[in-house]
Amino acid sequence: MKQLTDETISKTLSYWLRHRPEEAGLTLDAQGWAPTDAVMAELARRFGIDFDRLLAVVETNDKQRYEFSADLDRIRARQGHSVEVSLDLPPQPPPAVLYHGTVERFLDAILAEGLKPMRRHHVHLSADVETATRVGARRGKPVILAVDAAAMAAEGAVFHRTDNGVWLTDAVAPTHLSRA
Repeated sequence: MKQLTDETISKTLSYWLRHRPEEAGLTLDAQGWAPTDAVMAELARRFGIDFDRLLAVVETNDKQRYEFSADLDRIRARQGHSVEVSLDLPPQPPPAVLYHGTVERFLDAILAEGLKPMRRHHVHLSADVETATRVGARRGKPVILAVDAAAMAAEGAVFHRTDNGVWLTDAVAPTHLSRA
């Protein structure tokens, strides 16, 4: 029998908490929170895991994609939702430059049309080249784009920062992009 990996559990959580809560019989509240008991019941039913395993997956996730409420009664994905949620993140002034990791096959379209959220609510940006490189490498050889966040902010663009360090904005025009 194939061993259940933390990656499988994490991908399942991502699917349920970001995109298809109904697949697990979950209901997310307006801020994207799901009852931990309900998530745990479905994980136990499907995979036979206990709360300690869920806690370990959340705490050791390399991108810190998930968070528990302070009382552990609720769990949510920190960003990347395709379902309607409001994470209630306050606007924050961004660093002068942010980064986006992609791959060569998307580069021409991005440089022509800019960065768009696609199926998500926001464009995801990184504060450093290393993180953007890891993100881009998920789909092949990474290409790193520099985003002139200072110019965007001066023009009125709004930025938010998640607790795990991901910067979010609505879109990035091609005029604010350059190859890093």
